[in-house]
Amino acid sequence: MSRPIVAVVGRPNVGKSTLFNALAGQQISIVKDTPGVTRDRIYADITWLDMQFTLVDTGGIEPESKDLILSRMRQQAEIAIETADVIIFLTDVRQGLVDADFKVADMLRKSGKPIVLAVNKVDNFDKFLMDTYEFYNLGLGDPMPISAASRLGIGDMLDEVAKYFDKDAVAEEEDERPKIAVVGKPNVGKSSLINKLVGEERVIVSNIAGTTRDAVDTPVKYNGREYVFIDTAGLRRKNKIKEELERYSIIRTVSAVEKADVVVLMIDAVEGVTEQDAKIAGIAHERGKGMIIAVNKWDAIEKDDKTIYKFTDEIREKLAFMPYAELIFISALTGQRIQKLFDVIDAVIENHSMRIGTGVLNEILSEAVAMKQPPSDKGKRLRLYYITQVSVKPPTFVIFINDKELTHFSYTRYIENRIREAFGFRGTPLHFIYRERKEKDQ
Repeated sequence: MSRPIVAVVGRPNVGKSTLFNALAGQQISIVKDTPGVTRDRIYADITWLDMQFTLVDTGGIEPESKDLILSRMRQQAEIAIETADVIIFLTDVRQGLVDADFKVADMLRKSGKPIVLAVNKVDNFDKFLMDTYEFYNLGLGDPMPISAASRLGIGDMLDEVAKYFDKDAVAEEEDERPKIAVVGKPNVGKSSLINKLVGEERVIVSNIAGTTRDAVDTPVKYNGREYVFIDTAGLRRKNKIKEELERYSIIRTVSAVEKADVVVLMIDAVEGVTEQDAKIAGIAHERGKGMIIAVNKWDAIEKDDKTIYKFTDEIREKLAFMPYAELIFISALTGQRIQKLFDVIDAVIENHSMRIGTGVLNEILSEAVAMKQPPSDKGKRLRLYYITQVSVKPPTFVIFINDKELTHFSYTRYIENRIREAFGFRGTPLHFIYRERKEKDQ
């Protein structure tokens, strides 16, 4: 089930980032060793009680600013509003109700989305509670007093947010059609690919970057099987948009990836792999999605007998954190290898949902340990007792061991490689979880 998306919206300096960091907790400060995974994060996966959602931070909205940066931030906040299932409208009790709050409220009302009005910086309820009443004038219902810095009132606010989550989403998720997100930079050919698959002009195509404004779901039937393709607005290059603003255009990609089973990352053969491509790939990798890299505009490349190997090596090197990703060279313009794409999608879907029996897994684990000793530290060696698969999409394994402190990512990679040698799992990441079991438990 995909997570609901909650956007935090408001004027500059009302405490949006403070609230975001308070809710995201440690997640926001995790530094990944994975190349290409964005560290300047404006979204985070949040768990509140038994609910999970994706929180999106936005730039402060200056409703009528002529300043280029602020107007761009307003545009990106509008993208977040469009994408969100619920909006937290954050205001500031210390500054009181100002004219810009009314303008933001009008913008939010037009979106038709559920809005939770939160009044921030209420660090002392006895002192500031009366001051929150003036925010009733916004006509958005009961203002909820909170302090993001002191973490006061946040639980009540989240309870209110959760009331708007779609309780029928589970029923919608019973749609068994595979969902494929087509992602990539602007003008790389995402809409052209979907039009070629559908056989008609379903999505507006233009060489103006960013023509596709909304994520569009398009059903496509092939060989009797129906798929749903999700087209997204691309991510802009850094030289096209200020670095501070570029990060907001990730929102739509996150939303599309969240809904998808398989992600097709389109790369421009003429440009090669860019930092933006690695960033998008990192989003899909983190979320454990099936992954296909489609190198588009392959017809525009002058080729010899070594070209495809050179391209393959470059992609594998720059996206080294996802060696499992399937690779296909296509032309959305001419239709070259488009039909082959469906075969690759089917294979990735199958691998993403594959289950392996516990007995077979433990045979592989025993052989792996016999061939290469686990790491040790100060005379104590890691012992691997048992492995079992606990879930799919992506395939996730639990390994019972004697001491988590002795684990090392290189040995996990070794175990992963042995499992892949036996079962393939091409196109899907594998997740490993370690559980400690004391010697006396054996």
